[in-house]
Amino acid sequence: MQNPEVFILAIESSCDDTAAAVLQKDKVLSNIVANQLIHNQYGGVVPELASRAHQQNIVPVIDAALQKANIQKEQLSAIAFTQGPGLMGSLLVGSSFAKSLALALKIPLIAVNHMHAHILAHFIDEEGFEKPTFPFLALTISGGHTQIVKVNDFFDMTIIGETTDDAVGEAFDKSAKILGLPYPGGPLIDKYAQLGNPKAFAFTKPKVPGLDFSFSGLKTAILYFIQKKKLENPNFIEENRNDICASIQYTIIEILMDKLKLAVKETGIKQIAIGGGVSANSGIRNALAEAQNKYGWKTFVPKFEYTTDNAAMIGIVGYQKFLTGNFETSSVVSKARIQF
Repeated sequence: MQNPEVFILAIESSCDDTAAAVLQKDKVLSNIVANQLIHNQYGGVVPELASRAHQQNIVPVIDAALQKANIQKEQLSAIAFTQGPGLMGSLLVGSSFAKSLALALKIPLIAVNHMHAHILAHFIDEEGFEKPTFPFLALTISGGHTQIVKVNDFFDMTIIGETTDDAVGEAFDKSAKILGLPYPGGPLIDKYAQLGNPKAFAFTKPKVPGLDFSFSGLKTAILYFIQKKKLENPNFIEENRNDICASIQYTIIEILMDKLKLAVKETGIKQIAIGGGVSANSGIRNALAEAQNKYGWKTFVPKFEYTTDNAAMIGIVGYQKFLTGNFETSSVVSKARIQF
């Protein structure tokens, strides 16, 4: 299994991005992502439209990944795909293609947990990026998940804190919607926040025991705040957009950092790795950099293209499973919700 000519084709189709990557062992040769812009006009992902777009995109995306990697499909050692969690229709497109191609090529099929992949993306061999050592704490933040995970080994992980309601990415996007910003609004809040005063407006942080999170109350507080201010001044958002975004982002980051500090205190682990789409947020990256200097943490932030949904992260999990012979038969089923 240590043959340097190990080529893994990885397929990711859990939500609204169709992605394919080719890895040679732990090195990425290609990482292609086709975005689905059709959802922007609806203010969120429409599952039926997502699965249809995956059907249109999957063949050209995989073909592009193979061409960029400059290998033939006959050279592939295994095919890895996202088993879950995600939108069922979207997952089925990726799994069906992976099963069919693996069967035709007579090569192993590898099922990957999307959330494991966000964490293990740190183990992609990328120049200029250091890999964490075990054990470490992973903060996984995305549109659908907010988790603190204790990672003892590649497949020995325990969730020690998670959201009790909404995910942090949803908090960003819903706040943006309240402000009248287009979908996806999270990156726009980050953009405007960089120009505003983070302490211009105070939002109460939710009191949740232990390492768990809650964001629904914060969303409601932001909604009521904006409604009240607009009654007083119809132009309030336009006149204060930067400060509002900065204050929202500051509060969300404070919530995340408070829980991380507690997790470090409880576990004694000072290696922190972040993953998931929201880890692209500049404020979160800055807060982690400050914590590294202030508390002596060692923080790991993946390359930008490995933060949002992509197939390279599926491929690195596939490679680790390939090394241990952890394969599936064609009877493996996709799961919208999957045990961590």
